[in-house]
Amino acid sequence: MRVVGMNDFGGPDKLKVFDIKEVHPGPGEVRIRVHAASVNPVDIAFRAGQMGGFAGRARPLIPGKEASGVISEVGSGVKWQIGDRVMAITAPFSPYGGAYADEVVVPAEHVSRIPEGLDFAAASTLPMNGVTAHTTLDQLNLAPGQTLAVTGAAGVVGGYIIQLAKNRGLRVIADASAEDEQLVRDLGADEVVRRGEEVGHNIRKMVPDGVDGLADSAAQMGAVVPAVRDHGRIAFLRPWPGQLDRGIFGEYVSLTSYYSLRYISEEVEKGILTPRVAEIIPAEQAYNAHRRFEAGGIRGRLVLDFSK
Repeated sequence: MRVVGMNDFGGPDKLKVFDIKEVHPGPGEVRIRVHAASVNPVDIAFRAGQMGGFAGRARPLIPGKEASGVISEVGSGVKWQIGDRVMAITAPFSPYGGAYADEVVVPAEHVSRIPEGLDFAAASTLPMNGVTAHTTLDQLNLAPGQTLAVTGAAGVVGGYIIQLAKNRGLRVIADASAEDEQLVRDLGADEVVRRGEEVGHNIRKMVPDGVDGLADSAAQMGAVVPAVRDHGRIAFLRPWPGQLDRGIFGEYVSLTSYYSLRYISEEVEKGILTPRVAEIIPAEQAYNAHRRFEAGGIRGRLVLDFSK
């Protein structure tokens, strides 16, 4: 079985193609013949050794948090059938490894059907990113008519947050460069401010009383705090050790539940969510995909093709 992984940590050149023993699902699990695996920020951190928890782990270590493909084997007690077209959240820390593989085994509840009419590449950008967007909005718990600010709005997670927020009846203020402003408006943002170190103050100028909640998809951390009203809420997509005042509540978005995965296919079919693929790259060139991701400027997800 072909996988893309690494024996030690470092730059993109650490990613190599390996042939390892075939994996098989146990009870409550399914095996997926992977056709596409998206490249996400967490994959970069995993490859660089920034995640921890690797002591005693067998090599190669296999990155990848989301994939799409076809069910190729099922364990006992699951509803899925061989041949079902699915997308899934994968677990690089599991004994099976992550999504960068010809075959991956995951718990059945981490799997959802691919939306009608969607190809494997686009589907691979949905599971983790979509659940992250849902979880972010659930934690902020804003009511229809309230105002949400979104940083990193031109990114995949930021874009999904905007689209889901508009579907929930929220007013959205988003950040963007001049080049990305139209993209962010097309995603549904009501107002757009310039991104950068002054983003918190730029948002506050747009909303003098402060926004009710803020989704910090760009990991601007302390720079976003001025945008939020007293007793407002912030969802940080990366842990932030700073202190908040003015009664503002901040919480790190941690994916401890994947329940919202069940809604994503229907949201795509209804046009609420629109996946964005930047480019499809052969799996054996994963190192190149990581280089391009780290260089920045990618709009949409780079996707590794495991179909061949």
